[in-house]
Amino acid sequence: MVLVMIAAAMIVAWSIAAPHAHADEGAGGLDPVLGTAYAQASAAARADGIPLHITSGARTPARQQQLWDEAIATYGSPAQARRWVLPPSESTHVGGHAIDVGPQAGARWLQVNGFRWGLCRTFDNEWWHFEVATIPGAPCPPMWPDAAARIDAHRGA
Repeated sequence: MVLVMIAAAMIVAWSIAAPHAHADEGAGGLDPVLGTAYAQASAAARADGIPLHITSGARTPARQQQLWDEAIATYGSPAQARRWVLPPSESTHVGGHAIDVGPQAGARWLQVNGFRWGLCRTFDNEWWHFEVATIPGAPCPPMWPDAAARIDAHRGA
């Protein structure tokens, strides 16, 4: 029963946090450092024959609020929702500092190669979520279990 609930939650989280389209959503609204890093990584992935697309990048506060409200309805509480989606005041997507990518093959490639441009997967529970988290060429820092864990650690919770 628990595994079924976890699997269902992961499917819902996928649909909320990383709706994957085949077309690249693009780098519009991204922080310039992130936009440049993604452009370089995307070109290298393409040269390697790997599909890599932004499925969600910069979000408006209104869009992030919509995702947050949907996550609360899905997971039943703000505490559970925060593992997958953050409110607008806490989300790095709102500031243009995060991208969600797809397909999975592209995300796997980016997890292995992204450090070359400073791009790192930051959350263990979100294979699609990347941020500039290191200087280009340096190793990526360890992943946080989820978005809530990072916020809580920075707040001293």
